[in-house]
Amino acid sequence: MTLLLAACTDPRATADQIATRGGLVADDIQAAPFHLRVYRRPSHASTLRVYIEGDGHAWTTVHTPSEDPTPWAPIALELAARDPSVDVAYLARPCQYVRGDSACDTAFWTDRRYGETVVHSLDLAVDTLKNAASARRLELVGYSGGGVVAALIAARRQDVTSLRTIAANLDTEAWTMSHDLTPLNGSLNPADTASALAGLPQIHFVGGDDTNVNASVVRSFVRRMGPSQCARIRIEPGLTHNGDWAARWPSLLALTPACEGGSSR
Repeated sequence: MTLLLAACTDPRATADQIATRGGLVADDIQAAPFHLRVYRRPSHASTLRVYIEGDGHAWTTVHTPSEDPTPWAPIALELAARDPSVDVAYLARPCQYVRGDSACDTAFWTDRRYGETVVHSLDLAVDTLKNAASARRLELVGYSGGGVVAALIAARRQDVTSLRTIAANLDTEAWTMSHDLTPLNGSLNPADTASALAGLPQIHFVGGDDTNVNASVVRSFVRRMGPSQCARIRIEPGLTHNGDWAARWPSLLALTPACEGGSSR
């Protein structure tokens, strides 16, 4: 129902309504080469929790890329709006919500959606959000492809204290193979750098009825991490990939990532 209602309205207006309901203020920031849409609660905190959106409306059909990847139902934004913390920011993916960005090309929401250009831009945006909040540490949360990006960003930073992903295709090679899809040759695979995250507290949520990203894809990522007491996978019964994660989010968010014996980071 949420998806159908969102599809009948301007997705930008839908996002603004969700953000307003959650006390989040819109802004656009420059993170070369893209202009990126963010929503945040203006605050100053020692730790900032950043939510990263999924791939959005990347495809019109199985074989036809969308002209605008803005999500019709922005699940990561819904999660951020339900987060009761004051130290919350939401980060859209390149070319979502913004119009007229000359850097936008369909490759950045298809084959290169997790490529170095995209990841570097979002990493710069995380810096901007962190500085604006006067934060010293970060917690990253990513939905679907946003979880892929969150893991890639976490692997290259030392100020991330936890990672939460929701329905995230964390081993992109295993994911494309499971669906007999063309490999994402222009993208990075978090599984290739998973060992860098072995000491980071993390929880990866998987929908029990998710036919897009099943638990085997996430388990493949965790196996590539090597020995770790910090990575936890939690299956949520009855949830599909685009299910009502927001309704369960307050209780899931209360499950604080932790390492047995403490973090080695």
